[in-house]
Amino acid sequence: MKHPFRMPGETGGFLTIRSPIIAAVLSIVALLLAGGCAKQADRAEGRPRIALVMKSLANEFFKTMEDGAKEHQKQHAAQYDLIANGIKDEQDVTRQIDLVEQMIAERVDAIVIAPADSRSLVPVCKRALDAGIVVVNIDNRFDSQALAEKGVSLPFVGPDNRKGARLAGEALAAKLKAGDGVAVIEGAPNAFNGIQRKLGFEDAVKAGGLKIVSSQTAYWEMDKANQVVASIITGHSGVKGIMCANDSMALGAVAALKAANRLDDVLVVGFDNISAVQQSIRDGRILATVDQHGDRLAVYGIEYALEMIENGNTPADKETPVDLITLESLR
Repeated sequence: MKHPFRMPGETGGFLTIRSPIIAAVLSIVALLLAGGCAKQADRAEGRPRIALVMKSLANEFFKTMEDGAKEHQKQHAAQYDLIANGIKDEQDVTRQIDLVEQMIAERVDAIVIAPADSRSLVPVCKRALDAGIVVVNIDNRFDSQALAEKGVSLPFVGPDNRKGARLAGEALAAKLKAGDGVAVIEGAPNAFNGIQRKLGFEDAVKAGGLKIVSSQTAYWEMDKANQVVASIITGHSGVKGIMCANDSMALGAVAALKAANRLDDVLVVGFDNISAVQQSIRDGRILATVDQHGDRLAVYGIEYALEMIENGNTPADKETPVDLITLESLR
C-alpha cells in the first residue's frame, strides 16, 4: 500500500499532506527546479542567451522587429536562446534602463538594444560591458560623445536615417512647387534617429525649394502628432505637406487632417512602412513612407552578437537598407 507524503509534526508525529493547495505548491517548486536545470543545461550545451531590448511595443514597427527576431531564433534554436522585451512607450527611458539592469542581473551573454534615448542608456550599457556582456546597438545610434565620455565602443547596426528621410521628402517635393509651405513632425529630440530624419527632411526641402512653416516634436506618438498637426494647420492654413519622422505620427497627422477636412489638399509622408500606413497609401491618405526593414534589424544585431561571442572581436558598423514605399511600389 502506498503511503501519502508525510512530514514531522510539532509533537514528533507526522502530518499527512493531502491539501490540494500544498500539492500545487510542490508542483510549482518542481517546475521551477526543472526550469533551472533546463537553463543550466542550455549553458552546458554552449547555447548563449541573447536579450533583445526594444522601444515601444505599442508601435507596430517594434512588434515587427520582435516577430522577426523570434522567427530567426526559431530557425536557429540550437544556436541561441532569445529574451525579447520592450517598454510601454517611446519616452519610458527609465523603464528601459531597468530592463538592461535586469538582463545584467540575469547574466545574459549579449544585449541587442534599440535605445529610447541616445545618451541616457550609455551608462547602463557600459555596466553591461563591464560585466562581460556583449552589447550591440541597433536602430537608434548612441550619441558618439556620450560613448567617448564613457570610453565605450559599440557596433551600430541600422539604417542611414537621414538618407531615408530625404527619400520621403523628395517624394513630397516632387508633388509640390517651389515656395510651398510644409511642416515637419519630429521624433524625440533626444534620439539620434529623430535628429537625422529631421535633417533628411530639411535636405529635401532645400533641394525642392520648399519652405518649412513649422517644425515640432510629437515624441513619436500618434495622439501627440494629431494635436500638433491640428494646431499647425490652424495657424498655417496654406501648408501643403507634412513630413513625419515615423508612421505612427503620420497616422496622427492624417486623423487631424481628416477632422479639418484637409485630406485632399495636404500631402503626408512617414517613415517605417508599418501595415496601417501601407493601407493609407493605397487609400490615398499618405503619399509615401520609408521601409527600414524592421523585421531584419534585430536579426542583424543578433548575428553580430553571436559573432562577437564566438570570436571575441568587435565588427564594424553595418548600414542596413532603406527603401521608399509609394503606391507604385505596393502594386
